[in-house]
Amino acid sequence: MANFKGHALPGSFFLIFGIWWSIKYPLRYACKKNKKVCSFGSKVGLQRLEIIEGATKAVFALIGMIAEQFVPDGPHLKLYNSEEKQWSHLMNWQHSTMYLFYGISGVVDIITHTTKAVPVAIDRMMLSIAVFVEGFLFYYHVHGRAMLDVHVHLLLLVAVFGGALCIFLEVFHRGNIILELFRTSLCILQGSWFWQIGFVLYPPGGGPEWDQMDHSNMLFITMCYCWHYAFSLLIVAVNYGIVTWVVQTKMKNGESLEMELLKSREREEDSEDEI
Repeated sequence: MANFKGHALPGSFFLIFGIWWSIKYPLRYACKKNKKVCSFGSKVGLQRLEIIEGATKAVFALIGMIAEQFVPDGPHLKLYNSEEKQWSHLMNWQHSTMYLFYGISGVVDIITHTTKAVPVAIDRMMLSIAVFVEGFLFYYHVHGRAMLDVHVHLLLLVAVFGGALCIFLEVFHRGNIILELFRTSLCILQGSWFWQIGFVLYPPGGGPEWDQMDHSNMLFITMCYCWHYAFSLLIVAVNYGIVTWVVQTKMKNGESLEMELLKSREREEDSEDEI
């Protein structure tokens, strides 16, 4: 992660999942209210989606761990340098640990929805643990760094720990659309903020570097964080509106088709009576 690409990778991970959730949960909610016109809310369909989602999560986490370990200046699975008598590339190991827990969460998702050996709520519990571990690692990740570097990472922790708490509540209130949409907005915020950290600390294309000790930069970046969350809420709201409109349109078309079929049947019965 000690470069722009290292922040863009997890940022893309969270953005993809956040945008997917902003479509998935409103669609499931709308389909449950209108089961006649939408089969997406069926138990089998949801289980398949959860399995695919868990597999995708596990694959993304594996890619992240491989990238952290086997980049040219990475540790290559070497934790301790016996020659220099010191730990080797602890930053990379911390990032790998973060990806590891998300990978475990993906595997738990698959096990939970392919067998009946574990309670269904375990998938949310493990995801909550993975998000908490991410925040726990980042909290001790920036000690001794420049002021702006510490600040952008502490702002990230607001979304991380908020997401961990929200997912933990879902263990006891599974399927609550409010909690799911709130978690989705924080996930999108994490993704966009990882990209923002990359632009601030490692400007791509040789751009001008930010003054790490300028207080005005801290004021701006705090305000920028709020803009990121407003953008996240906008994505959730727009996708919710589009999904709801599509389902309602489909429902109206289905009702009109049923009315036409009913009228045609009545006409046939009337013609038979006349004969």
